[in-house]
Amino acid sequence: MRSVSAPESLHLVVGEEELLVERAVRAALDAARKADPTADLTRVQVTDLTPPELAELVSPSLFAEGRVIVLENAQDIGKEVADTVLSYLKVPADGVTLVVVHKGGGRSKAAKDLPGQLKKAGAAVTECAKVTKAGDREAFVRNEVRQAGGKIDAEAVVTLIDAVGTNLRELAAAASQLVSDTDGKVTVEEIRRYHQGKAEVTGFAVAEKAVTGDRAGAMEALRWAMQLGVPHVLVADALADAVRTVARVSAVGRADPFSLAGPLGMPPWKIKKAQAQSRGWDQSGLADAMQVVAGLNADVKGVAADADYALERAVLRIVAAHGRR
Repeated sequence: MRSVSAPESLHLVVGEEELLVERAVRAALDAARKADPTADLTRVQVTDLTPPELAELVSPSLFAEGRVIVLENAQDIGKEVADTVLSYLKVPADGVTLVVVHKGGGRSKAAKDLPGQLKKAGAAVTECAKVTKAGDREAFVRNEVRQAGGKIDAEAVVTLIDAVGTNLRELAAAASQLVSDTDGKVTVEEIRRYHQGKAEVTGFAVAEKAVTGDRAGAMEALRWAMQLGVPHVLVADALADAVRTVARVSAVGRADPFSLAGPLGMPPWKIKKAQAQSRGWDQSGLADAMQVVAGLNADVKGVAADADYALERAVLRIVAAHGRR
């Protein structure tokens, strides 16, 4: 019998970055299929499981066929199902790989305690924290290009993020495509050639127009973005990033961008751009804009009945907040 402490039999995936979570689950499945090419994958929400159903999922099979069982959203797990998981770990089944996906925290004590208990049981842990800092996002792009067999310099990294946006899935796809379509050296010129026009219809273009008070330009960019199928979440994220960046930069005054880079955790080019965008804003307007983007995040993820309308309304409210004096 395989030991439960063996990395391939028990995995804990912690965090909210969806692309990284998906990759961790895929890695566990790939490892299982190296041992058994017919290994089956089952993904189930912990809130949809009863203890007997979970026990059946992980019970030994007659021929010990390979199985990968993924328990999704374990931060919502109840005590009874958590106890069933822990009981299973005492006598794990041959051929079963258990992957527990947990976003952190938890509604119950059992949910909060589960990651620590799985670590004690020898789980292989993959951290998938949300990538929010500019430096971390740039490091992600560099790594994606390197793993695809290419090279990219710092200026090209920034250009790619400007052209594609902050969504890791989009960045990963763009990095891979650029490496495969070039000789492996990803340059600013190649990015502009392959993504010509895309920067003008991403959420970033909408956001830049909105935070500078350009009502007509922002609405035109938004209409183009929607027509071309830019995801609502990307536009909302770009608006939030732009407003928060302007707020942070305006709060520290007009110092040299290079001296502010360290304290703010932003590259100098972004600080310089935000300093220019901060003209026309006062603290009251920024506070209103911050409230708008906070509500917009929920609206585009299902709260609002019409995500297109939610974005239009948010853009107009941000422009109005900019012009208030």
